[in-house]
Amino acid sequence: MNVYPVNISTQDDMKNICAKIGTDPRALAYLIPKRKILHFYADNIDYRAASFLKQELLSRGGDTVVTKHVIDGKTDYSDILLMATPSQLRSLIVKLKSMDCWGLKEFREKLSEAFTNCGVTEWEMTSPAGHKIILGSDTKLMSIMNITPDSFYSPSRINEAEIAGRAEQFLRDGAYILDLGAESTRPGAEPVPEDEEAARLIPALKTLRREFPDAIISVDTCKPGVARIAAGEGADIINDVSGFTFGDGAEMPGVIAGLNIPYVLSHIKGTPADMAQHEPYTDILTELSEYFRAKLQALDAAGVKRENVIIDPGIGFGKGADDNFAVLRDIESLHVFGRPILVGHSRKRFTGTESIAGTLAVSALLCGRVSLLRVHEVTENMRALNTARAMKAGI
Repeated sequence: MNVYPVNISTQDDMKNICAKIGTDPRALAYLIPKRKILHFYADNIDYRAASFLKQELLSRGGDTVVTKHVIDGKTDYSDILLMATPSQLRSLIVKLKSMDCWGLKEFREKLSEAFTNCGVTEWEMTSPAGHKIILGSDTKLMSIMNITPDSFYSPSRINEAEIAGRAEQFLRDGAYILDLGAESTRPGAEPVPEDEEAARLIPALKTLRREFPDAIISVDTCKPGVARIAAGEGADIINDVSGFTFGDGAEMPGVIAGLNIPYVLSHIKGTPADMAQHEPYTDILTELSEYFRAKLQALDAAGVKRENVIIDPGIGFGKGADDNFAVLRDIESLHVFGRPILVGHSRKRFTGTESIAGTLAVSALLCGRVSLLRVHEVTENMRALNTARAMKAGI
């Protein structure tokens, strides 16, 4: 006899172990919801509400972590951590419908939204060029194609003569999206005039669209004017690292709404020219949550369809190494918005630009946790993902 722990977090994990045991497949409908405990963090909860939530979850077999002074009433507010199965949380949400005191109504609405959104695992978008973009928990690769003379990782720079050949290789090696950029956003970079960026970008975009009519092409730009031209030339996605904050970026939401084009909404602190001198974060996960909530509301107000938005936490953009690791460790916190997540960690300083090893380690650890990884080397990253998938399937 052997007894040992196993990791069962995904539906496939449960299906695989049940198949190994020989469980009746009909039991999966009951077993899958019990596969793991969910954790939800909330800040600034009235101490009476915190006490109530703890008792309610305890009665259901879950628990709530609260500050020590909730019990003796020596605090007015507490951050909390809910720990429960999906069925326990559903039961709690039903109970909360009859409780509007102590801020519980607002808490119920936000918990219900977060719980629902975290259950979304697949998204489909259609670009103006007519391409379907399907994203989910099966992590895919976005290949970096820099047509700039000053991108921080020099081997990624591509001249016009090389672009078709490099794109063909990326697609052959498994890239799902080609991401074309004509302005460097490395630390310390100064902005490029719009006409210069367009002059670099559009010929390359035309070449890719002509040579690879079925490819999904993203354009990395923070300029509304460039975005509009690129969409007219067949771009499928606008990847805006600025969160529509640079220059005339305030016009970007209206442009995206008018184009009805998928849009990558990124977090950044500062600009490429000064983001290395960012102020320290006191709670980066809370700041990201507040940032994306506000930005998504602004996009909604401009008429951007929520189903067209992809979220990027902006690894390296105004963040130190500890900040980057904190975000990646708890990347699931962004699932609260119910949108696919893109991570661009490739060759960035915190992974060690001199070696690809750090990049591949992060890629493997994010496999199945985010929808897209933006990378320089497609072949190596695809191998890392395939190895991670094999390990997860190997119960």
